[in-house]
Amino acid sequence: MNRVLDNIEELIAVGECFELRVTGFSMLPLLGYGPDTIIVRRTTATEQIERRVAMFRERDGHIVVHRVLSVKDGIVTLKGDGNIRGTEQCPRERIIGVVERVRRGNGRVESCSTRWWRMRERLWLWQPLIVRRYALAIIRRWIKFKQR
Repeated sequence: MNRVLDNIEELIAVGECFELRVTGFSMLPLLGYGPDTIIVRRTTATEQIERRVAMFRERDGHIVVHRVLSVKDGIVTLKGDGNIRGTEQCPRERIIGVVERVRRGNGRVESCSTRWWRMRERLWLWQPLIVRRYALAIIRRWIKFKQR
């Protein structure tokens, strides 16, 4: 798998989309741990990506999928929906692509551009941090319990 991720920029550049399994908690509750896979499509340098979920490569080479908070002077600020604190920044050219669709563990595919998806994003992101903090703690414990 690491070899695929090493060349993911080239794979997306030649193909239309790329599918990758979600392996972390940073995008809970919209993107869950384990059975969810994301379908990422390439993005152009001029495409509007604010408020979209984007894939980028950190300086250390790790691939991260987080929400774009802002783009200013070629610098993109990102943060995971499941993160209470902390943001990342990267140059716009390190954005590999945006999440177009999500394939749930039951096989159902959801588009990230529908009204229903956007409404769920807003409902989650508008919650006070204290509410999100406790909700995330419950969700993480539930996921760990189910994995046993």
